[in-house]
Amino acid sequence: MRKLVVQQWVTVDNIAAEEDGGLSFVAVEPFSEKTDPTYKAKVMGFIDSVDTMILGANTYAQSKGYWPDAEEQGEYGEKLNNLTKFVASSKLDDAPWGSFPAATVTRDPVATIRELKEQSGKDIWLWGSLTLMRFLLDAGVVDEVRMLVCPVSRGKGTRVFEDRHDLKLVEATGFDNGVALLRYEIKK
Repeated sequence: MRKLVVQQWVTVDNIAAEEDGGLSFVAVEPFSEKTDPTYKAKVMGFIDSVDTMILGANTYAQSKGYWPDAEEQGEYGEKLNNLTKFVASSKLDDAPWGSFPAATVTRDPVATIRELKEQSGKDIWLWGSLTLMRFLLDAGVVDEVRMLVCPVSRGKGTRVFEDRHDLKLVEATGFDNGVALLRYEIKK
């Protein structure tokens, strides 16, 4: 069965969005001449392990103007743009993604994810979308949380978790760029 994997960029003090909602603490690009090869391999390994992306309406609104035209993101951007996408929204009727196939709008993300998990394919990636992530955690459909921990703190902002969750560490990897990848399974 496919897994739903959440990926969040966070600070060392567990902030996933700054007070203004931004992510200025994420100073690492997936690819450049200076990219740590181990980090690059891990990022590409993850994007190769998924074929479907779920986004909340806010993350979709923030992403649709950049990612479909992000040629500087190279192979990573190409793979991201070609993923099958779903946008959880009660207001959107359509979700275009530049010249790539549009995302499908779902009004019931829990049912959509349960249906996707039963289909064949690679894992499903929930990208950002803190409100949606929390909703899906409460619904019991999240299988893994990946946190890309940036070597900064912010003190204030929106934390990844608001409630208690029992997690099992399955990977902890540090990279030369200062980022640490922490992967946790959700104990059910």
